[in-house]
Amino acid sequence: MLEMLSYPFILRALVVGTLVSLCSALLGVNLVLKRYSMIGDGLSHVAFSAMAVATVMNWAPLWVAIPVVIVASYVLLRLSSDGRFSGDSAIALLSTGALAVGIFIISMKSGINTDINNYMFGSVLAISKSDVSLSVILSLAVLALYVLFYNKIFAVTFDEPFAKATGVRADFYNMLVAVLTAVTIVLGMRMIGALLISSLIIFPAMSSMRVFKCFRNVVICSAVISVVCFLTGLMVSYAYSAPTGASVVILNIVVFAAFCAVSFVRGRIRRQRISAEN
Repeated sequence: MLEMLSYPFILRALVVGTLVSLCSALLGVNLVLKRYSMIGDGLSHVAFSAMAVATVMNWAPLWVAIPVVIVASYVLLRLSSDGRFSGDSAIALLSTGALAVGIFIISMKSGINTDINNYMFGSVLAISKSDVSLSVILSLAVLALYVLFYNKIFAVTFDEPFAKATGVRADFYNMLVAVLTAVTIVLGMRMIGALLISSLIIFPAMSSMRVFKCFRNVVICSAVISVVCFLTGLMVSYAYSAPTGASVVILNIVVFAAFCAVSFVRGRIRRQRISAEN
């Protein structure tokens, strides 16, 4: 552990990954409950396209990708609210189109290079000092906004029509969650990869929902799972020279399986107790 922490790139990955994992877990609970969990996958493909263009043009990838993905999240919500498109159709349209554009631009310029592979599959070596500073600032902003508007986000998540009837601006808070998700996706993509980043949103929330039913408990448990899986995955990737993103996702899968087992056992015990009482 001490040897691992002696490397600056590991420390950078530790700081950024912990914050991104925490943000992903908090937002993931709301997205999963609203059946909109695949938004992360769609926005990650848009981020890949934006970073591909920035790489070709020698621009700063994060500075280009963040505004582009925020605009994409707005477009995605508008398409989903339109009666002609369902949520999954809008995500499929945006994600496949953006991915195709990014691959086409890169192939026309210089072919798929190491930087683009890092964006696709993630790499702790891809995080620079400037990336850390920007990631810390934006991650703390995401956490602050989530905590500040927690009650409103909770109301919109569970009963949007009732929230609107009580005067809550549901469209604004839906857009806020989408923008915060967009920022989180871009920040985490350099380390986890475009193909895996959506798992940080889905797995912790799904795991915690197997055991807990209270929204606050689900949020807390999801945050703990996400951070622990990232830290453990980082250590595993260092010890076995494995990709960080894949290690983190595999650990999330293991945790999800364990929570499903706990839920199954609890349900069986409850059914046996009820049958015994009857």
